[in-house]
Amino acid sequence: MKDRIRFIMEQENMTPSAFADKLELGRAVISHILNGRNNPSLDVVTRILGKMNYINPDWLLTGTGDMYKTEGGKISSVQQESSSNYFQSGQSQPDLFSQAPVSLPITQTETEYRKENIVNEAANTQKESEKQTIIYQKAPERKITKIIIYYSDNTFETFNADNVPL
Repeated sequence: MKDRIRFIMEQENMTPSAFADKLELGRAVISHILNGRNNPSLDVVTRILGKMNYINPDWLLTGTGDMYKTEGGKISSVQQESSSNYFQSGQSQPDLFSQAPVSLPITQTETEYRKENIVNEAANTQKESEKQTIIYQKAPERKITKIIIYYSDNTFETFNADNVPL
């Protein structure tokens, strides 16, 4: 539907802001519709049909029929050519519900038969296992050599390993 709204603006030689002003809508509403952020609301559609009463509602809503309402079953050739050229040029979105295939089916090629090759195992596949002895060494014993105590009044005491203050 956004492509049809854009087409109406092109046929009327209107910018998006002029189109919004004519419909008495916010310019952001039209901008969001044209950018695909939002879909047209019922209010937008009724304003288009109310302000431009020559637009065919079926065409605006579904894309079927002619853009302009016909008078006595006739439509001008200029209007008919402009609307048909626009939508035949690839501007409209593809029909999701058509029965036409999207792509041609892939033809299957004949299966190619190949001779199976038998692979013999290599003669020396077994490796001799090596015995390794792991010796765990005890880390040297650690001893306390000095303790420093800090007090809240910014003083400290230092003690040696024999509990004698320094």
